Amino acid sequence: MYKILIIEDDKTIAKSIRNHIKTWGYEAEYVDDFQQVMTKFVSYDPQLVLLDISLPFYNGFHWCNEIRKVSKVPIIFISSASDNMNIVMAVNMGGDDFIAKPFDLNVLTAKVQAILRRTYDFVGQTNLLEHRGAILNTSEASITYNSKKLDLTKNEYKILQILMENNGKIVSKDSIMTRLWETDSYVDENTLYVNITRLRKKLTSIGLEDFIVTKKGIGYMVK
Repeated sequence: MYKILIIEDDKTIAKSIRNHIKTWGYEAEYVDDFQQVMTKFVSYDPQLVLLDISLPFYNGFHWCNEIRKVSKVPIIFISSASDNMNIVMAVNMGGDDFIAKPFDLNVLTAKVQAILRRTYDFVGQTNLLEHRGAILNTSEASITYNSKKLDLTKNEYKILQILMENNGKIVSKDSIMTRLWETDSYVDENTLYVNITRLRKKLTSIGLEDFIVTKKGIGYMVK
């Protein structure tokens, strides 16, 4: 079942869209905290976003840009600010469509269905993991933090993936080495240490200091 995230500060409109979309068999949620839009986006992991332009704190163009740094999920702008300049900006920022308010909910749903078919008939879904504002994109082996994107090697990606999947828990060295071995790259404990050290250095370069913590004699964790 496709999930749709509604980023709209008028709760009456947001609830109407959510309730209508659900009658068509989709899951839908709307954002409550407009200072934590990306946290909601990552945790909900939607297949499509409906995004207003005029929002509290930061406008829709800002959030479109932030989403595009970590995901190619389809974005439909919904706004009463439907002059040519805003439509052009929406498209240039990475939007896939623009619907002017007021709109017919059936027209909105038809556009949602069309974009979902176009996108997911041919392209797999993007999976994201988030911790402390750092977003790991598992479909392209990259991590983004504070608007800085870092491409990861195969081993670096696998290490971060298993640690972030077990957020707040200690992951044993054996578990990590087994994950690396499954990628046809057998590593012993010393090689694991070298990989962890190199990864920590790269993470520090984008502001993620002490992201990976060593639990002596046991393993590693992110905190």
